[in-house]
Amino acid sequence: LEEAAFQLQQIFRIDISIALNILGIESMRAGHSRVAFTCFKLAADRGYSKAQFNVGLCYEHGRGTEKDLEKAGFYYCRAASSCHPMAQYRYARFLLQHGPADAWDRHHKAVALLEQAAVAGITEAQAYLGVFYMRGLQSQEKRGLKYLLQAANSGDAQSRYHVGVCYEQGLGARQDLAEALRHYRQAAAAGSRQAQDRLRA
Repeated sequence: LEEAAFQLQQIFRIDISIALNILGIESMRAGHSRVAFTCFKLAADRGYSKAQFNVGLCYEHGRGTEKDLEKAGFYYCRAASSCHPMAQYRYARFLLQHGPADAWDRHHKAVALLEQAAVAGITEAQAYLGVFYMRGLQSQEKRGLKYLLQAANSGDAQSRYHVGVCYEQGLGARQDLAEALRHYRQAAAAGSRQAQDRLRA
């Protein structure tokens, strides 16, 4: 009986969190950002990862509350620890952009989070990793091309352009101008200015 009561309590707690998060989303759409933030915060503090991510967004962009990147990082971290893929991406970016440049542990954790988000299908993480591996201190061009292709196949025109550059310059793959041209054309058709300029050149 105690176990059943505990299970009911958990379901009730989760349902309230979901309802608060939905109310927050609807409030944000209606332009009531302070109300939205309050709803997100209540659900986040109950442990709901989607709301924790939304609180992170609010703090990062100053929606419904004061802009505070440290607090944004804190809530992204909480959501990321519950395997929220977009929070993993945002928290990784936070670690890379707002941490000490020489903190290897922080850097390593960020890359691991980006990898998890990329595997979960987050296009932004795939694109970020693609460029990261191409331009890193110890560039891993094949790995970078793999992620750029994933992002390009998810519809990211900028990544498609970078894939063209890889084939044109022989980065991570054998140099192939016909393949580079194909990717430039696809990127240009999707709106990439750089690809359009490259085709004209």
